[in-house]
Amino acid sequence: MTANRYPVPEGRHRTETEVKRSRFITTVLATADRKHSREFIHNIRHEFSDANHNCWARVIGAPGCTMQAGMSDDGEPQGAAGKPILTTLLHADIGDITVVVSRYFGGTRLGKGGMVRAYTDAVLHALSSLPTVEKIDYQALQITLAYPLLEQVQRLFDDYEVKVDQQSYADQVQINLRLPREHAQTFSRHLTELSHGRIRINQHDYTESPA
Repeated sequence: MTANRYPVPEGRHRTETEVKRSRFITTVLATADRKHSREFIHNIRHEFSDANHNCWARVIGAPGCTMQAGMSDDGEPQGAAGKPILTTLLHADIGDITVVVSRYFGGTRLGKGGMVRAYTDAVLHALSSLPTVEKIDYQALQITLAYPLLEQVQRLFDDYEVKVDQQSYADQVQINLRLPREHAQTFSRHLTELSHGRIRINQHDYTESPA
């Protein structure tokens, strides 16, 4: 796992726990930025508008990254909900994640220590069954090469985890491809050495197509 590739939630995931008749509904989603996270939190608050509290935390970026982390107790005693949710996420080895825990009060007070345990357990329970996928930070390249070099170049693709997005044939072969960012520099150098500088390489920002 590196800052360029790490596990993220595969999709929306929900679990429920109960402590002394208080219900804790935990909803998880992959959120690549704060805007997406805010929209998700807003939607859960709307869905569970009758809950006593909708507490949340998020980690944006690689696992354990605190630069864009956030949390909210949403009316629970300070430090009793948002902080344990965030602490659990920061130690979960999962990135780009937002969790909202919606609590329906069951009539029995848990005390601050009890709430910390309840919110922590609610998140741990959700994470224990959370499907994940690997997020890979891709670098896009466009390479232009002579036909005699094509087969040699294609032999490198598996080693560098290259994915071909488009390939066209004219006077030369033009290939639009992407590969994990951590391989891009070494792959480009390999192409230059292989062709003695005859392969033209252009870098582009990779933007994932909407689903």
